[in-house]
Amino acid sequence: MKLCIAEKPSVARDIAKVLGAHQARAGYMEGNGYLVTWTFGHLCTLKEPHDYSPHYKSWDLIFLPIIPKNFGIKLIPNPGVEKQFRVIEELVEQCTEVINCGDAGQEGELIQRWVLQKARCKKPVQRLWISSLTEEAILEGFANLKPAEDYHNLYLAGNARAVGDWLLGINATRLFTRKFGANRGVLSVGRVQTPTLAMLVQRQKEIDAFTSEEYWELKTVYREVQFTAAIDRLKTKEKAEKGLEYLKQHQFEIVSFEIKEGKEKNPRLFDLTALQVEANRKYGFSAENTLKYIQSLYEKKHTTYPRVDTTYLPDSLYPKISGILKSMTFYSEFTAPLLAGELPKTKAVFDDSKVTDHHAVIPTEITPGTTLPREEKLIYDLVAKRFIAVFYPECKISNTLVEGKVGTIPCRTSGRQVLEPGWRSVYAKDKAEVSEKSGAEAKVEEQEIPEFKAGETGPHYPLVHQGKTSPPKPYTEATLLRAMETAGKQVEDEELRDMLKANGIGRPSTRANIIETLFKRQYIERKKKNIFATRTGMDLIDTIDDEVLMSPELTGEWEYKLRKIESGEYEANVFREELVTMVTNLTRKVISEKTRSISFEEAPAAQKKEKTVRKNPVPEWTEIKCPKCKENHLIKGKTAIGCVRHRECGFKIPFVCFGKKLTMKQIHDIVAKGKSGKLKGFKEHPQGITEGLLILREDGGVELLAG
Repeated sequence: MKLCIAEKPSVARDIAKVLGAHQARAGYMEGNGYLVTWTFGHLCTLKEPHDYSPHYKSWDLIFLPIIPKNFGIKLIPNPGVEKQFRVIEELVEQCTEVINCGDAGQEGELIQRWVLQKARCKKPVQRLWISSLTEEAILEGFANLKPAEDYHNLYLAGNARAVGDWLLGINATRLFTRKFGANRGVLSVGRVQTPTLAMLVQRQKEIDAFTSEEYWELKTVYREVQFTAAIDRLKTKEKAEKGLEYLKQHQFEIVSFEIKEGKEKNPRLFDLTALQVEANRKYGFSAENTLKYIQSLYEKKHTTYPRVDTTYLPDSLYPKISGILKSMTFYSEFTAPLLAGELPKTKAVFDDSKVTDHHAVIPTEITPGTTLPREEKLIYDLVAKRFIAVFYPECKISNTLVEGKVGTIPCRTSGRQVLEPGWRSVYAKDKAEVSEKSGAEAKVEEQEIPEFKAGETGPHYPLVHQGKTSPPKPYTEATLLRAMETAGKQVEDEELRDMLKANGIGRPSTRANIIETLFKRQYIERKKKNIFATRTGMDLIDTIDDEVLMSPELTGEWEYKLRKIESGEYEANVFREELVTMVTNLTRKVISEKTRSISFEEAPAAQKKEKTVRKNPVPEWTEIKCPKCKENHLIKGKTAIGCVRHRECGFKIPFVCFGKKLTMKQIHDIVAKGKSGKLKGFKEHPQGITEGLLILREDGGVELLAG
């Protein structure tokens, strides 16, 4: 009998069904010459300090560092785990051969190896390595089983990772807790979580130290296009007013008009991190939840294996692409043009040199039904549309640069127009933009610009934009995941990001858990989409003050070595000895330091927040003079606020501006201050602007400026 061991009962059932093992037994399935059983993820773990010696139950500094001569494993203390392990142990005795059907990744390999090691398995072991759980993939995987020895380096890397995390986590946590915790709580320190927290603390300090400064910019509107004066920002209001007066005295003149055609590359297929980033950016999903949703889709056979860090497919998959596209009937309006001709095969999608154990996350031929939970539908939609989009033509665009002048003051604007949407047509109905650019930058860049001719002149509407310099942006889960992937380096270019992945912090499958651990320890907190370090988190990093523990680059180097162990280019024992030396030196250093105090965050009390009722005072319009004629008062009509002598004066501000309904307070701000605050939700602006400031022009009209 051949024994198959899967990582979950649900996966075991899928495998048993394909193999014909239909007889249900206590803890396994049987039939057709196969026994199919399962683990519950981790059944075993590394032994704890007190398992090596009872005196390690004490966290006294004199026992540090704790460095076992040989690391041992033990069953996780749980009755269900112990019961299932006994089943596996007995089946290992009965079988003639074991087939390791664990998840096809480093952690999956480690889980299974530890179980077989604990069960004292002496039988020959084969490895099932598949990227999806469809019947076709399972049959193909069993037809191409590999010797377990082929994955020995993968196990060594997983084991080295676990040992390294144990050495640093156990020792550093006890060290800092006893030295600086003052018996008030545990200070958790880890190989990946500490440099991640350090990045958040550094950003927090930059935000806290930032001093906002006011500035003024000269702008003008010519032929409904916004231009900005190409001069340094003005530091005083007086200079801005002088500049405004100067602009009013001269006509606008076009100096040059240039259009350059270009292409926008297709987005890459998803690896796990990119999927988590996009789901957070678009739907606000946490990294942990996105992993949960895509894992569920994988287990339901709708998508391929998700815990991957490549955005490429192997050449061998090309013949199957058409079949997958044909099965995606819900997306037929997008797949039909592709299936009508020959699918392109480009290096941006198919590259064997960029694929190791698994390929990018893509749909399978088994499409979801209507019963899929909403969150999983959204994640599947991201994967499906990205899969379709990579086979479309590139998006052709025109970039327009217009230079003008008012008197001697140069002005400039730019815009972009989509000539042929190409892959962007797949996302045409989506609310969110595929590009990572957002806000004013994206709005100005994409404004459509009419044709101008050099030398043309005309009237314009100058204005002053007052703003404040902005502090660095807080991390979101999306930007934090990117920072972990690139060891803290801010990288937008996808090719450069690929090069830095080998030195990233953590692995794609573990980053979500690291972030959640920081939340649970109350070292960080979430405010809307943004993540901030708490006082405890900041105090902990200030107390650690050790480059080896906090540096994303150094942690990235450890990750690089772990990958080298996986490829057989680095010795696991050497990695372990390096960590032993580091932990020993760290212990000596910290014990000799002076004690400092750390603030501990109190768990938030479970209480209802009282709703505060905001009272927005409704202005008495009859007490306000018309800003245009400056003689008559204003009046509230059925559709607008306007001058009481509107027919002669012409001044009015409609309740609905560019498709957005305004409040009385917002209209009052426009009248009294000459502009509104930053508003969102504009739906009918001719240039597609959806957020910005409403500015009151001198002629009494209202202009929307992106901002």
